[in-house]
Amino acid sequence: MHLAVLFPGARGTSVRDDPGAGSQIEFAAFEHLARTAERGLFDFLLLADELRPREHGDHVHDPDAAGGPEPMTVLNALSTVTRHLGLAAEAGTSHTEPFEIARGFATLDHLSGGRAAWSAVASSDAAGDQNFRRGGHLERPEHYVRAAESVAAARQLWDSWTPDGTPRPFAHRGRYFDIAGEFTLPRSPQGHPVVMARTGGTDEGREFAASSADVLLTRHRPPDAGGALRTDLGRRLARYGRDPDDLKVMPAATVVLGDTAAEAHERSAEIRRRQVSPRAALRTLERVWSVDLTSARHSFVGTPGEVAAGMESLVARGAADGFVLVPHLVPGGLDEFVDRVVPLLRERGAFRTAYEGATLRSHLGLDAPVWKG
Repeated sequence: MHLAVLFPGARGTSVRDDPGAGSQIEFAAFEHLARTAERGLFDFLLLADELRPREHGDHVHDPDAAGGPEPMTVLNALSTVTRHLGLAAEAGTSHTEPFEIARGFATLDHLSGGRAAWSAVASSDAAGDQNFRRGGHLERPEHYVRAAESVAAARQLWDSWTPDGTPRPFAHRGRYFDIAGEFTLPRSPQGHPVVMARTGGTDEGREFAASSADVLLTRHRPPDAGGALRTDLGRRLARYGRDPDDLKVMPAATVVLGDTAAEAHERSAEIRRRQVSPRAALRTLERVWSVDLTSARHSFVGTPGEVAAGMESLVARGAADGFVLVPHLVPGGLDEFVDRVVPLLRERGAFRTAYEGATLRSHLGLDAPVWKG
């Protein structure tokens, strides 16, 4: 089983009147969540990104609840306080150039010793587009076409240096990008940083994941939807000469624990009542991947033993390879899961007892990409 955690940032589900809800801007919050995830032997921490503060009515939320720093800067800092945890960040493809993205994640991969991952966000926000000179809001499926080309160009850049460290010129000419030059970094410790895609189930999103991604971050609810998704992805992957194991499927999930099942459900109901701006959160969920407890994502509610058994069952049935947990409190919302559920997963033989490799690809069981020159 693979486990990851999302630091939701501007899309956070923190209960703001709860004393356990910390800052979503201060580095200490990111560090706490990262150290907790590494203590729990998680595969990676994913930082969400947002190009503008979220609004509720006519008011912008206070920045600590609605805004956040640039993710790559935070991950580079986190690489100095973690040793094994994978470090993933969302980076949209609608405004950025492949050279910028490839260079940033290759730098993180070198600094972290092979733990970088790029969540290639193939979407565009009309309001967020206003922050960029080019503008030009892309509608679906065009943003997936641009995203696939962006990933392909980035992979060319990562392969432009030979494995023995010799730089070579590169050139990419496509529908959205016509670039030629020289990359500034040798091939990174993983060969390529891990590439992630996210989709709510559209044909375009699934095709993008099958053609371009190593990990699919999805909103499906296992097991039924998960089984259908895996079958569909298997057909799509085959068209690209890829095996089902080449794409790890990790749905988002929330967890609410209690000493009894009744207590867990009471806590879940209380979280729903106290959640910040539920109407605004629901509107946001129409366009983003993040999770709250009122969404359609999978929610594990019960005792630690029930949650561990439920997770193990879904993975054993092939509905998912693991889960990306979205705490309802940041940064302390992962502690209880790590302390109470992870030991039970280990006892059941469903989760690792130690990191066996040094890179994120090794954590995920992904082969290093073959150098294509």
